[in-house]
Amino acid sequence: MSREEERLARAALCRLSEPGDPRMATLVADLGAVTVHQGLLGQRELGGVLSDVAERLAGIDPSRDLELADRQGIRFVIPGDAEWPGQLGALAHAGELQQRGGVPLGLWVRGPVRLDTLAGSVAVVGSRSASSYGGDVAREMARVLAESGLPVISGAAFGIDQAAHRGALSGGGPTVAVMACGVDRAYPTAHRDLLDHLAAHGAVVSEAAPGCAPMRIRFLSRNRLIAALTAATVVVEASIRSGALNTANWAARLNRHLLAVPGPVTSAQSQGVHQLIRTGGAMLATSGDDVLEVVGRPGEHLIAEPRAETRARDRLSQRDQMVLDAVPVVRSAKPDSIARTAGVGLKEVAGALLRLQKRGMVERQNDGWVLAEAAKP
Repeated sequence: MSREEERLARAALCRLSEPGDPRMATLVADLGAVTVHQGLLGQRELGGVLSDVAERLAGIDPSRDLELADRQGIRFVIPGDAEWPGQLGALAHAGELQQRGGVPLGLWVRGPVRLDTLAGSVAVVGSRSASSYGGDVAREMARVLAESGLPVISGAAFGIDQAAHRGALSGGGPTVAVMACGVDRAYPTAHRDLLDHLAAHGAVVSEAAPGCAPMRIRFLSRNRLIAALTAATVVVEASIRSGALNTANWAARLNRHLLAVPGPVTSAQSQGVHQLIRTGGAMLATSGDDVLEVVGRPGEHLIAEPRAETRARDRLSQRDQMVLDAVPVVRSAKPDSIARTAGVGLKEVAGALLRLQKRGMVERQNDGWVLAEAAKP
């Protein structure tokens, strides 16, 4: 069996079956694409008439499909090709979700970015009806990831997807759109310019053959590819019924890193995200640096624990802080009054006041002491 026969068989089966059909994926994995193609092509009913599947398959011309795709700058990448992303193999053991699953028969690709360079990539997904907050976070996060050299993958939809692609482009890094329709179609149509730009500088990828229209079931299939192609998935805004949660479920099934960006507790767009965080299904992420720390090599991209600025007061001993707290702000007080307020002995207060005076934190005023301007809250 030649690579050409394998490619033709997979192209034909790709046109015949729905993307992510687990039955077809299992047949091809067990018997091989050429055997399955030949078997289905010769399938007959009891009366000797070709079955519906055989008739449909006979009407498919994979050679012509591949030729037309090539003319449009589209390549069909299959398992065994040098460009095939090996991380997709994990789908063979991830089971089914909403009757979708399995390793794709092949991927149609338009654009210069090779699929075998995406092993360390990050998916940034979320709500189509994103808030300005969500869009800003996704854009900035993708920019940071791209500037660090990590490809950013999303679905080219409105909202978070669009913000992620544009953020990656502003960061000068590669970004890839995984589609639920043929890579020769612009969906949504308003993103035609964006998709053309990605096809020229990044990549547009689909399991669906060229010409195929977007359908709900194809979005479910597409989501598993986004999760499987990447090392981590970041969810930025997702309602309880958001499709981004389907991608998150696939990431969890595939044991890939899953992160989620919190939003306002009153935001409907963030309810699904908050559920992921609350149940421990996703790590909390607030910036691109958080994601880099998770996906980077051990010891790489470590984030310093945030600390408040050290104040002069923080460097005092506990007893000197007690004395300082007892010194009045406006009207001066004598040492014995300060000692009573602080609960510290008079002799110890006298020494503390001299030390605080040297630090410029208290001032002598008449026969008493008052807080210096530098130490006032």
